[in-house]
Amino acid sequence: MAASAAKARGSGSPKVALLLGVLGVVYGDIGTSPLYTMKASLGLFARDGALSASDVLGVTSLVVWSLILIVTVKYIGIVTRADNKGEGGILALMALATRALPQGRLRHAATMVGIAGASLFVGDGAITPAISVLSAIEGLEVVNPALHPFVVPLSVLVLVGVFAVQYRGSGKVGLVYGPVTFVWFVTLAILGVRGILLAPPILAAVSPTYAVWFFVNHPLESFVALGAIVLAVTGAEALYADMGHFGRRPIVQAWLFCVLPALALNYVGQGALLLADAAALENPFYLLAPSWFRLPLVFLATAATIIASQAMITGAFSIARQMMQLGFCPRLTVRHTSGEEAGQIYIPQVNAMLFIGVMLLVAGFRASENLAAAYGIAVTGTFVCTSLLGLVVARRVLGWSTAKTVASFGLFLVIDLAFFASNLLKVPEGGWVPILIGVTLFTLLTSWRRGRDLLFEKWRADSLPLASFLARLPKSRTIRVPGTAVFMTGNPDYVPGALLHNLKHNKVLHEKVIFLTVLTEEVPVVPPEQRATVEELAPGIHRVILRYGFMESPNIPRALAELKDEGIEADPMQVSFFLGRESVVPAAVPKMSRWRHWLFMVMARNAVSATEFFRIPSDRVVELGVRVAI
Repeated sequence: MAASAAKARGSGSPKVALLLGVLGVVYGDIGTSPLYTMKASLGLFARDGALSASDVLGVTSLVVWSLILIVTVKYIGIVTRADNKGEGGILALMALATRALPQGRLRHAATMVGIAGASLFVGDGAITPAISVLSAIEGLEVVNPALHPFVVPLSVLVLVGVFAVQYRGSGKVGLVYGPVTFVWFVTLAILGVRGILLAPPILAAVSPTYAVWFFVNHPLESFVALGAIVLAVTGAEALYADMGHFGRRPIVQAWLFCVLPALALNYVGQGALLLADAAALENPFYLLAPSWFRLPLVFLATAATIIASQAMITGAFSIARQMMQLGFCPRLTVRHTSGEEAGQIYIPQVNAMLFIGVMLLVAGFRASENLAAAYGIAVTGTFVCTSLLGLVVARRVLGWSTAKTVASFGLFLVIDLAFFASNLLKVPEGGWVPILIGVTLFTLLTSWRRGRDLLFEKWRADSLPLASFLARLPKSRTIRVPGTAVFMTGNPDYVPGALLHNLKHNKVLHEKVIFLTVLTEEVPVVPPEQRATVEELAPGIHRVILRYGFMESPNIPRALAELKDEGIEADPMQVSFFLGRESVVPAAVPKMSRWRHWLFMVMARNAVSATEFFRIPSDRVVELGVRVAI
């Protein structure tokens, strides 16, 4: 769907089609927040079933101005301007920041912040489907309280269906994403206007003075309320993450002219309903609709939450692939579900882990109100990481002055930290869930990166420089045999271990030898003309370096087949690929703690083979194993 949008931009397709695509893919998550935000936020202030007018006006004002400050000003106005060759997202921002910093502690710290943000994003991805679908189907209780026992089973059924069809790809379903989401936003706006007509004084909440007054007069209560109010801006990170799919302008236009007005009207409308009838706090979203429309609204809300869930799941797939390319994650199975759209991928392992996590959340919390306590920490944690990296990028990459950088990102960092601190109060009630997910993922990712770095250092220390090998080759008695051999190596300046083992055991060298290195650049996509670098080192011996962006999936056979213009004939079905397979064992004096070493070895044993990851024909591969102690 992303590629289709890109084609639409380049081919002059109608703006309407592009904007519909933005609504379906980018705004699905934040668009379903009205289902539970006002209920969770004002539920903190209900006293014996009553709500004061000042509480309703204050919370409504805080919700509306959170949308304006965090989403409109921070993300739409500032963050989306910091793109990495057109791509956005926490990892793209991390790549920009690390490139701008010299080697050392600051660069390492920026990397860790980016990894922490990505880990929290995946934690958010596990909670979004659970809370969204539960909150939608809970509308059945409003239609008929006797349907309460069916809420959890139906939610489970819907979620099972969502995860079960992931292997088919999101392209066909994506065709209806935009229109359905557009209908959803129009419905939100109409319901909001209907609510405002019940109590027009609620319009005063649009003024920021009510938010400020509420904070000044109720500082402790306001701080606690931030933990629920942040639910209104969940999904804001998607604005930046999906920028490369559609471009900045359509995302900005869809937000300013459709999404923001619809959300603001609905939140204000719910506030008006609660001003008129505090008992509506039971479920202000569904009670905002006339009784005859509530059942159809349940079906529409369920469709909208399925779209929101789909967006988060595919986002998790993209994050996982980027982590693999950046070297923070072991190789996983990546299946392309479209022959035309490279962005449509399916990663079975990630899908299975998310499914298990979502099912446990639904079974454990059983209600959107309970899940609201867990939701927020992951979102606000990602906000903080984005602001920290944004400080670096604004100063080092965009060239902002220190005063301008601090005045913008410094202000938002204070706001983000306030939201994050408020959400920490929810840890005992379920907030520990995203923290546990985030810490677990962060530990796994950093352990893998550390283990790979140690493995590479060990390999480099034991390897033979390529220049020395080539100098000795004419004087050696090595027998050259017909055929082409491709030796994969992580460092183009050293002889691959697989070649040395082949010489040691078979005493032969092919007539045509290719030393192949695959590098991942800190850019999303590498242009085709910059893909390959070819160098002839000796008669019949070439060094080929293939470069890919962190959002691309390497395809070695295809890349080799495209080297004919460089004088290299490498038919993938005739070439022999020699790969080294390391068997990692603990060193006498390990450089990693025992538990990290154990984690690394477990991940290494379960990683997808290089044959599958690089899409090499399995019947053309020769693997030579070696034990490596780290």
